[in-house]
Amino acid sequence: MTMRAIEPSTGREVPDQGVSEHGVAGHEVPGPGTPGLGVPGLGVPESGVPEFEVSGHQGTGQEGTGHGQRAAVAAVAAVVVAAPPSGCVLSADGSYGARLAREGDSLFPERWTLDGPEPYAVPLRAGRSEEPGAEVQPMGDGRVLVRRPVDGRHAFSLLYPTGPGTGEVPLGAVVCPDGGAELRLLPPAPCGRRAYAVAVGPRSTALWLVAGGAFGPERVAEIPGRCSGGVWLDRVGRMLSLDRETGGRTKAVVVDLERGGEVSPLLEITEESDDRVLLADPDSGLLLIRSDAPSPGRGRLGWGVLGSTLPVRFPASLRLPDCTVTPFAVQPGQALTPEGCAVALRVDGPLGSWVGVWRPAQRRMHHLPAPEGWLAGTGLWTADGVLRLPCATPAMPCGVAVLNPPGLNPPGPERQSERGRGEDRREGPPEGRKGSSEKPELPSPEGESMTPAAPAALRPVPLREAPLGGL
Repeated sequence: MTMRAIEPSTGREVPDQGVSEHGVAGHEVPGPGTPGLGVPGLGVPESGVPEFEVSGHQGTGQEGTGHGQRAAVAAVAAVVVAAPPSGCVLSADGSYGARLAREGDSLFPERWTLDGPEPYAVPLRAGRSEEPGAEVQPMGDGRVLVRRPVDGRHAFSLLYPTGPGTGEVPLGAVVCPDGGAELRLLPPAPCGRRAYAVAVGPRSTALWLVAGGAFGPERVAEIPGRCSGGVWLDRVGRMLSLDRETGGRTKAVVVDLERGGEVSPLLEITEESDDRVLLADPDSGLLLIRSDAPSPGRGRLGWGVLGSTLPVRFPASLRLPDCTVTPFAVQPGQALTPEGCAVALRVDGPLGSWVGVWRPAQRRMHHLPAPEGWLAGTGLWTADGVLRLPCATPAMPCGVAVLNPPGLNPPGPERQSERGRGEDRREGPPEGRKGSSEKPELPSPEGESMTPAAPAALRPVPLREAPLGGL
C-alpha cells in the first residue's frame, strides 16, 4: 500500500522513511500466542424502574433553560441484522463531543460542551457543506478535528469557534494514490492532544498520527494484515489494540506507539477462532470481546481482564438471539474490581435502539428504554455509576439524559468511596432475587463459577496461556 503525507503549508509530498508494506524497518512481528482473559461472574441483580433526567439547551447553539423529561421502562424484544454507527464522538474524558449535524441538505460539524452546568452545542460552519464521508472528532482542548475525503486524499483540519465565525487550522493531507485504501479515524486518544487514523490496504494497514504531530500527518507504523477496530488500553495513549486479519482469521494485537509501532499478540483463544477486542477500561483492566470460539461461525460477547491468565467468560445474559448487542461505555474508577464495572450496551431491533446495562458480577442484563433523541451508541459512565447519554431533538438540539440504572449504586443516602464500593461489589447481589422489570427474564448462564478470582495486576501487555472455559 503506497500512501504519503502532504505538508499543510507547502503542499509538498513528504516521503516515508524506513517503512515497507510488510512492517516497520527492523521490526519483527511476534508470532501468535495463546492468550486469554477472564474472571468468573456471580449473582443475580435486583431490578428497578430507572428515571431519565434530561438537561440541555433549547435551540441550536444558543443558551437556554434546562429541561427535565422522564421515561418509563418498557419491555422490548426485537430482531436486527447490523448496528448503525454512533451518531456522536466523545472525547476520552467526556468533556466534549462532536458530530456532523444536518441543516436542510447541508452537513456541518457541531461541538458539544458537556463538562459545564448544562450541555450546549456550537455549530462550526467552515464556509462549506461537509461531504457524507467526512468524520469529526473532539480534541481535549475543545477544537474539533475534521477529516475530508477529496479526490483520493484525506485532508485534516482543526476547527474552533471564533465569536460568530469558525476558525480553521489546516493540518495537511494523507494521499492514497491507488485509491484502494480505506482511511478512518481511530477513537479519541486518552491524552486528548493527539489523533490517529488507520489506512487499510489490500495486504497491510498504515497507522497515521494526523493531529498533534510536529509537521502534519506522520506515518507511525505499517502493520501486516488488514486491521479493524481500535481500542486504547491505557490512560496515556501508548498501547493500542487493533483487530488484525491475516490468513483468513482475525486476532486482536497490541501496537506499542512508544516503540515504533511494535506489534505483539493480545488475544487468541483458539487457532481457528476470530477474536476481537471491543472495549477496555484501563482502571480495572476489564475487556469486552467478541469471539466465535464457543460457537464457530457465530460471534459471541465475552469479557475478561487485561493481564489475567484465567479463561474468557461468555455469559448467556449477553447473548440475545437475533439481536445486535454492542458495548459502548464502561464505568471507570473501579481499580482492581473489574467484576464491579457497569457496562452500557446498545441493543438494536426493528422497533429502534435501546440500552442494556450489565455487570460481570450480575447474571442478567437490565433492558432500559432509550431517551428520546438518543445519539445511539454514544454515552459515558461516571465513576459513581451514573450513565450519561447525549440526545438531540427538535425541541432540544443538545441534551444529556442522566440515568441511574437499578442495582448499581450502593445502599444508603450517601455513596461510598471508590474503594469501599469496589469491595462491596465484589460480593455481588444475593442469588435468586427476582427483579421488578417487566422485561421477560433472560436465561442464566450455564457453567459459570460462583467464586470470584483474585484481581489481576493491571498491565497493558499481551495476555498469555489462558484456557477456553466458562462457555
